[in-house]
Order: sequence, then C-alpha cells, then structure tokens
Amino acid sequence: MSKNKDELITIEDFAKIKMRIGKIIEVEQIQNSDKLYKLIIDIKDKKIQCVAGLKDYYTMEQLKGRLVPVVVNLKPAKLRGVVSEGMILAAQYKDNVKILVPEDDIEIGAKIR
Repeated sequence: MSKNKDELITIEDFAKIKMRIGKIIEVEQIQNSDKLYKLIIDIKDKKIQCVAGLKDYYTMEQLKGRLVPVVVNLKPAKLRGVVSEGMILAAQYKDNVKILVPEDDIEIGAKIR
C-alpha cells in the first residue's frame, strides 16, 4: 500500500501530541449551535474546556462523568465564540460517532501512549 509522503509523520511528530485520560465534569449547550457542546474536562493537574460536535450522538447526561481520551496540547481555537483547549478522541464511520473509552477504570490524568 503506497502512501503520499506528505501524509506520513515521524515518531518524533507523534511524540509531540500529549494525550491524557480526562473526566467530563460539566456539559453545556452552546447557543446557536445544533451540534456543539462545551465540556469542562478534569485531567488531574488542571481543568480544560473543549468544544465538541457530539450533540447528534450523545445527550448531556451520557457525557457527564465519562472518562475520555483527550489531546491536551492543541493550540486553543474559538468555535462559535467559545474557546476550545483540547480534543476528545472519537471514531467515526459514516453517520456513526463513538468516543473512544478506556477498557477499564484508570486514573484521571493518565498518559496515553
């Protein structure tokens, strides 16, 4: 299988991505958005705010308290006027989206490698 060389990254590139297990502690709807939630995620040493397009797939109740893998060193971005400081990892196939979850309980803040 051939890959476009521009799409390949090195192990050093991948090592720059910092991922942790976090716990969603707050979920809010974002005004004037049909798809976005504002999430406050505890990653042990701090709490970060993420904006996630999960409204079509999860209720607020399903998200609150959930352990999730999150990229914690993304440059902050504004979505619908709300700052997002990270990204939850999820899988998508056609119209189905599922958040990746740890197999068993693990400490909040655990590094993902």
